[in-house]
Amino acid sequence: MTQELDLKELLLVRRRKLEELKEKGINPFGGKFNTTHKAQEILDRFDELENSQVVIAGRIMAKRDMGKATFAHIQDVSGRIQVYARVNEIGPEQYELFTHFDIGDIIGVSGKVFKTQRGEISVWAGEITLLSKSLRPLPEKWHGLKDVELRYRQRYVDLIVNPEVKQVFITRSRMIRAIRNYLDKQGYLEVETPMMHQIPGGAAARPFITHHNTLDMDLYLRVAPELYLKRLLVGGLEQVYELNRNFRNEGISTKHNPEFTMLEVYRAYADYTDMMELTEDLISTVAVDVLGTNKVEYEGQIIDLTPPWQRIPMLEAIKQYTGVDFTEVKDDAAARGAAKGLGLNVEEGATRGSLINEVFEEFVEPKLIQPTFITDYPVEISPLAKRKSEDPAYTYRFEAFIYARETANAFSELNDPIDQEQRFRNQVEQRAAGDDEAHMMDEDYINALEYGMPPAGGLGIGIDRLVMLFTGSPSIRDVLLFPQMKPRD
Repeated sequence: MTQELDLKELLLVRRRKLEELKEKGINPFGGKFNTTHKAQEILDRFDELENSQVVIAGRIMAKRDMGKATFAHIQDVSGRIQVYARVNEIGPEQYELFTHFDIGDIIGVSGKVFKTQRGEISVWAGEITLLSKSLRPLPEKWHGLKDVELRYRQRYVDLIVNPEVKQVFITRSRMIRAIRNYLDKQGYLEVETPMMHQIPGGAAARPFITHHNTLDMDLYLRVAPELYLKRLLVGGLEQVYELNRNFRNEGISTKHNPEFTMLEVYRAYADYTDMMELTEDLISTVAVDVLGTNKVEYEGQIIDLTPPWQRIPMLEAIKQYTGVDFTEVKDDAAARGAAKGLGLNVEEGATRGSLINEVFEEFVEPKLIQPTFITDYPVEISPLAKRKSEDPAYTYRFEAFIYARETANAFSELNDPIDQEQRFRNQVEQRAAGDDEAHMMDEDYINALEYGMPPAGGLGIGIDRLVMLFTGSPSIRDVLLFPQMKPRD
């Protein structure tokens, strides 16, 4: 209660200061202001900039008045620098205004670069301009920004008071730029496909539904761009990628947000082994470009991204970690018995393929700390992947795991329209039985395949999870500027 009263009083004081500025004819919310340097640039180039005139702008983060002189630290996107102002330099009227500025106010400063007696590089102000009055105190003035939920809800404040947060998003931007550079150099064409789909497809996920008034039809926010990107392979664009948002109406956790960023890549005349090489080379190259190393520390573990990564077939990994050999488990009933023997709750009617995946997720996935490709997934859970010629019950598919998290998913793409149509029909049956994440029938996609799609490899990489790894962030919310939050009552 005391904190709330203190905050209310601070808000009233700032409103009064705002009115006082207006009464003096001073615009509290200024306009264009031309700067010459950033704070960090002055610190880095002090030897050549000493005694030079500079113009900087930023937010006041600390201030101490000493009678006829005032020290302040201002912060811009690059960092912080000290400003020194004396009454006999900027004049009594401007100096008085400056002493009444608050922490959080945004100012422009013109002055000379120098070093204080204590050795701190600073700007000796010759002129100070108010650019934006802050009507709310920064959090550390009254309770500190320690509430994690508040940090996510008010990211704009989080970025101001926690410099390390800003660095996470600078790293994210550099990673995305490095990914694009890598793929562009490999000859891939960046494309954009629809965000609103008549039929959701490309992933097993529950979609968001919206409505188009003019056409009087329901549409779905896309769960994946896959089926549109493969239509482009049919059309003759042989190497394409898209780096954009997907939307899935699912739970929120440290690894999931309903809106997230995916990279999807498709290459004609390739297969899933080519996608493995692309995955490990892309991620390791981006690590070196952005971090300067292939080795990343995450949650106390050193993750070595250096290719080649370990490759293990799914059934072999399950046998290694559980002792159960599913090559000897021949049908659904036997699979249900094996899963129950491992302590899993098994739904009546669960298939062998789905149970293999459940066993893997429960007993194997948590053990995959170093980068690992798990290959050869059951066909029941891989409706868009090509069957293995040597064993059609499995597919040419892999998922890449790093620190027990799925980071990438890839196939040798199914390009047989007859097989694809039957798999869609199987998915429709699962949907009718209550699986609202199963695929719908997409007749136009089948139509596209009937024109002939070249053999191809396709890859999807979860960008947010990759950023988590590169920045040491424990939650996906830490790498999304504005994560989805439930409104406060």
